[in-house]
Amino acid sequence: MRLEHLFQQFDHCLQGTTVWDKRAAIDALHSIITLFARNDIKSAILKELERHTSILTMISKNEDIDDSKLQSILQELQAVSQSLYQCNGKIGIAIIEGNELLKNVTQRTSIPGGSCSFDLPGFHYWLEQAPPQQHNDLAKWSASFSDIRHAIELVLRFIRQSSSPSQEIAQAGFFQDNLDQSSSYQLIQIRIDKTIPCYAEISGGKHRFSIRFMMPSKDGGRPTQTQSDIPFEITRCLL
Repeated sequence: MRLEHLFQQFDHCLQGTTVWDKRAAIDALHSIITLFARNDIKSAILKELERHTSILTMISKNEDIDDSKLQSILQELQAVSQSLYQCNGKIGIAIIEGNELLKNVTQRTSIPGGSCSFDLPGFHYWLEQAPPQQHNDLAKWSASFSDIRHAIELVLRFIRQSSSPSQEIAQAGFFQDNLDQSSSYQLIQIRIDKTIPCYAEISGGKHRFSIRFMMPSKDGGRPTQTQSDIPFEITRCLL
């Protein structure tokens, strides 16, 4: 989900035309590269794709399932898995190793303000190029993530759509529920009306979870749990 967030941030900044848009796009790309460098995400995603394929194959035995749609999904899962298997080594490492500009920016990112023009004149020169050239460069640098990004989006979409939402009430801003131990929950989604001046804090473990609806302080102090009853929608994602 962090990678999903970063990919969306990168896409948004990619469409901008200002120097600050391109700086933000580079920052997002650097964060993506760092996550892949520190974690074996490819193996984790491949295992998740295999798990989904196994579950959907079992579901195919149900007579009420739309077989043509299910087969299409299974083919998509297989195609994405094959693409990832063909990727050698850690994803994204080659971008840094073969690009002096990105390597220099990456080395300076850990320093507050380290990417200023007087620190990285080469980066400053790139930021002054025409937007189409910058857009093409960023698209080229991010291309190696396209297959695993597709896989991540596919897995998250399946998980989020695996269950139907239910309507609940948090009494005095608090809601708690037990989890069925025979089921493997992957994600909990919460939705509340935008007009309700609260946000949800979720905590939980294998046996139960709790939700507190908090009100932000107007003066920047500590948030407090609302004492109002809060209607909300919850989806317990099982796939």
